[in-house]
Amino acid sequence: MPRYTLTLMGLEISFKTDADNVRIEAAQAFIENKHKELVAGAGDISKEKLLTYLLLSLADDYLVAQDKLKRLEGKIGEILEKTSTDPGR
Repeated sequence: MPRYTLTLMGLEISFKTDADNVRIEAAQAFIENKHKELVAGAGDISKEKLLTYLLLSLADDYLVAQDKLKRLEGKIGEILEKTSTDPGR
C-alpha cells in the first residue's frame, strides 16, 4: 500500500491508502479549493473553526450528492421498469 505525504492548509500529513495518485491529487485539489472558498467568505478565523467549517461543507456536499444519486437511481429504475413492461418491445 503506497504512503503519501501531503501538505494541506499548512499541515503536513502522512497516510497509507489503496487509492492511486490521481485520486489523491484530485482530493487534495478539491479540499484546497473548498478551503479557499471558505477563507474568502469567513475572513480571519482560527484554524480550528476553519477546519470545522470545511468538514461541514464537505459533509453537506456529500449528502447532496448522495441524495442526487438516489433520485437518479430511482429514475433509472422507473425507466428500466417501463421498458421491460412495454408491450411494443
